[in-house]
Amino acid sequence: MAAICLVSFGCVRSDRVLPICFSSWVFWFRQQRAPGNKITNYEEGIKKVASFSSVESFWSLHTHLSPPSSLIPTTDYLLFHAGVRRPVWEDPLNKTGGKWIIRLRKGVADRLWEELVCGIVGDLFDECGREKLRPDADGTANGDVEGESGDWPEICGCTISVRQSEDIISVWNRVDGDLKVRDKIRDTIRTILNLPPTTIMEYKSNNDSIQDKSSFRNSAIERTPFAS
Repeated sequence: MAAICLVSFGCVRSDRVLPICFSSWVFWFRQQRAPGNKITNYEEGIKKVASFSSVESFWSLHTHLSPPSSLIPTTDYLLFHAGVRRPVWEDPLNKTGGKWIIRLRKGVADRLWEELVCGIVGDLFDECGREKLRPDADGTANGDVEGESGDWPEICGCTISVRQSEDIISVWNRVDGDLKVRDKIRDTIRTILNLPPTTIMEYKSNNDSIQDKSSFRNSAIERTPFAS
């Protein structure tokens, strides 16, 4: 797919323009507490916001979403490829993968979340092993997940989780067992977000999350220095 320059749409970071090579993507929203202050389970709380597959529809949606800093704890934004049926660990595209996790101090989430979203939909993770995926007319992915794994993207999506004392961003990838791909994703995240070399990153497989029913607890801390 051809890259589309976003100068006229304002997606510019520092001295370079973020390109976008569009597949179809879906924004989701989750609150832990439903109206009436009732605590919901994870999947019950997930609501689809909208899908997009063009520059115009991306910015139309993005500019109308509240920034993470305005959300109440515990609230999540989730951006996933349209091939992911539900943004949960057990989804066919997610279940063999995992996620890189970064814990943020309060006050920096808005900028980093926007840069991460632009980086993912703009295919800045292309060198991390992504293969082309052609959506069907209805915006969903075609092919069989189990039988045609080579046709699916390596980056499944990303999330931001607004908590009381911190915000947590994560980038989900499709294959947990490929360490070289995982390392490329880690380094790409650090580059896109311009993270300091001392930033601590964590990784957790979705299988481990299924076992302990947690996205972020008991994750493996990555302490490899980043060579800038």
